Amino acid sequence: MTDHALLLVNLGSPASTQVADVRSYLNQFLMDPYVIDLPWPVRRLLVSLILIKRPEQSAHAYASIWWDEGSPLVVLSRRLQQAMTAQWTQGPVELAMRYGEPSIESVLTRMAAQGIKKITLAPLYPQFADSTVTTVIEEAKRVVRENKLDVQFSILQPFYDQPEYLDALVASARPYLEQDYDHLLLSFHGLPERHLKKLNPGHSFDGDGDCCAGAPPEVVATCYRGQCLRTAAAFAERMGLPDGKWSVSFQSRLGRAKWIEPYTEARLDVLAKQGVKKILVMCPAFVADCIETLEEIGDRGLEQFREAGGEELVLVPCLNDDPHWARALSTLCERAPLAL
Repeated sequence: MTDHALLLVNLGSPASTQVADVRSYLNQFLMDPYVIDLPWPVRRLLVSLILIKRPEQSAHAYASIWWDEGSPLVVLSRRLQQAMTAQWTQGPVELAMRYGEPSIESVLTRMAAQGIKKITLAPLYPQFADSTVTTVIEEAKRVVRENKLDVQFSILQPFYDQPEYLDALVASARPYLEQDYDHLLLSFHGLPERHLKKLNPGHSFDGDGDCCAGAPPEVVATCYRGQCLRTAAAFAERMGLPDGKWSVSFQSRLGRAKWIEPYTEARLDVLAKQGVKKILVMCPAFVADCIETLEEIGDRGLEQFREAGGEELVLVPCLNDDPHWARALSTLCERAPLAL
């Protein structure tokens, strides 16, 4: 069999909104050393403390956005997988999750058992971070090594600045931006600053500006914050958005560590107090809507914005299974370099 398969990988989701399932998912997620980059004993203690109250809180949040078909993230990723089968003609299109099910291990071992030897691995993250892209790649390598699979990978690289991705982003968001609104906030997932400084020790993140202004390509290649800013600027340019009509922020902080700024919560308050009444929010770090978009922004963000004096917050959907995105992703995957 000579099929060249495509394996899409997203973050994952609890199996259900039951507290036990949410606790199991959070334990797997937070114990990943690429997510909480502390020595194992410290990480185990910290995660155990988090798991005392967090699963019940998160279960309530998941329940508020759960669909009849299941987790929105998983359902939407499945729809993208279906859309990709018409685009990727070289072989089967599979889907795995880094945490939860279907696991990378179960999917890869099944593919290898079917005789598939060439796989393009596609982490569905536009911007690079160890806690997203690296952990997917390392988990795939571990599965191949420990199961002695005869598999050769090509790996989709971060595509934050690729025209196909940006054009798909514009196409999906355009209907929302053609309506009247006061401001567009591009809210990216946050990261602890130490994750970025570990990769580029001399990097500074002071202020709200571009931390990678004038930086060499090798620095930009591993600077998540700089890549987010470049995605936002390129999107705004393609949409013809004037300065002042849009801004960037970072959401989903956890714990007491210093995270990259500006924070989404702070921006929503400031914008409302500046007189913004109708705000659009896009989340371009995600390609599928999930708890961070639907609940954190669509529900809690709306409530916060209104309490601060705003009136309407419109969540612009992620790319999900948009046809432009399926075509763009296929093109990007076809260019994916062979992993040595």
